[in-house]
Amino acid sequence: MDGIVFKVRENSKVVNKTIYLAVGLNREGKKEALGMWAWKAESSAFWMSVLTDLKARGVEDILITATDNLNGFTQTIRLCFP
Repeated sequence: MDGIVFKVRENSKVVNKTIYLAVGLNREGKKEALGMWAWKAESSAFWMSVLTDLKARGVEDILITATDNLNGFTQTIRLCFP
């Protein structure tokens, strides 16, 4: 899971938007893009929506994560994938 900041035009102003990308490994060890999300700020509610979306699309478990200390992410994983 990582976020990339882009400058975008919104309401005639240029603002920073972060696009979050999730990449996973399948059972054969191949990388797969799991999804991309745009959100105003990291929060537990945001991560809950991302993880709920991933779970609804077939992700069964999260064995390990690599992040740069994303706000609320670890706690949300524990709630969504006990």
